Amino acid sequence: MSKERQPGMTLIVKTVTRLTVGLILLYGIYVVTHGHLTPGGGFAGGVVIALSLVHLMLAFGGDVAFKTLSKSGAAVLEAIGALLFVGIAIIGFGWAGFFFNFLPKGTPFDLFSAGIIPLCNIAISLKVGAGLFSVVIAIVFLRVAGSERE
Repeated sequence: MSKERQPGMTLIVKTVTRLTVGLILLYGIYVVTHGHLTPGGGFAGGVVIALSLVHLMLAFGGDVAFKTLSKSGAAVLEAIGALLFVGIAIIGFGWAGFFFNFLPKGTPFDLFSAGIIPLCNIAISLKVGAGLFSVVIAIVFLRVAGSERE
């Protein structure tokens, strides 16, 4: 009776991943959206979001992670993040200069109190999260290609 090995890790790891990956993703979104009020921001939140996808890949194998975000999807998100960031910078030219704050500042310590900074954090998180996930994908493919040659 031969049992075919399924990709990924053990049942315990897969169960814990099912319970935690959504919380990790939610925490990454929290870090991005509250980056102007607390430590964090676009880069740190993007890393946490990418690591939630890497967590899926480690626990279940690459196929499950690629169903969530494919290689081409990661490239598109990275491009959207870069274009959004540059677009925010260029829109400021209409008011006074490059990266000029064209949104109202609001009340201090409120969620919508930082002008364009939350928008920049979102753009940076898209760029960093998709870019880091793409780097992990590239490392995995290089390792697989290297082990096939041996």
